[in-house]
Amino acid sequence: MALEVKSGDEAIRFCEGKSFGAERSVAGELVFQTGMVGYPESITDPSYRGQILVVTFPLVGNYGVPSRETRDPILPDLPAHFEANEIHIAGLVVASYCGEDYSHYLAESSLGTWLKEQNVPAICGVDTRALTKRIREEGSMLGRMLMQTGTRHESIPNGIATPSGAMTPAAAAPTEQSHGLSVPGTVNGYFGNTTKQVPVFEEIEWYNPNIRNLVADGELVSPSLHRRLNLIVVHSFHLHTQNLFSQPVRRVEAPVR
Repeated sequence: MALEVKSGDEAIRFCEGKSFGAERSVAGELVFQTGMVGYPESITDPSYRGQILVVTFPLVGNYGVPSRETRDPILPDLPAHFEANEIHIAGLVVASYCGEDYSHYLAESSLGTWLKEQNVPAICGVDTRALTKRIREEGSMLGRMLMQTGTRHESIPNGIATPSGAMTPAAAAPTEQSHGLSVPGTVNGYFGNTTKQVPVFEEIEWYNPNIRNLVADGELVSPSLHRRLNLIVVHSFHLHTQNLFSQPVRRVEAPVR
């Protein structure tokens, strides 16, 4: 999977990493989050609706994901461990992902499994701190995560580029002194390939979620009244006021000197 950012009218290939979520491409606005923990709460936060979330902490997924079925003991309509019933981000970008080696007593599955259930793509192997620095310096920018669709053969320039940028001499044909052996760097040697395989990625359009009414996307379809909470609050307030006013008033008189 490749991660591209849009700088002005130019598309920049920021890096290529490994996919661990849903196998599909996505575009959106790049935003970052600097928390050390709390990725289940972050990716279900409705305020990140339609955005690609970059997590700067270097390790993500180490404590897995708790049960999606457990409900809040006070508000049964809401999940116990998440901000909402679904993942709201468009995609997830992390530096390193621990895979299936998660460890937590509440964990029911890995983060990757949950992302695949919700059809949300994710990429690891990204320098998220460098990406965050770029977002901070250049401001809000669009990004897209592109799935690899295959490979193509690309010609290699005659000679090999050195670290200084200079090109090594072109490969020469074997001489008699080589006694017919394949000499490294020649046409018949193991460095003598004239083409290389490069990955090919899907092309999708840029998408700016800010053109939509994101507030409406995060709103409830119909009003929801949490009666149980209201009853507890009213009942507690009633008991408190009843106890407060039922106590006899003590008169304290100052001693006469």
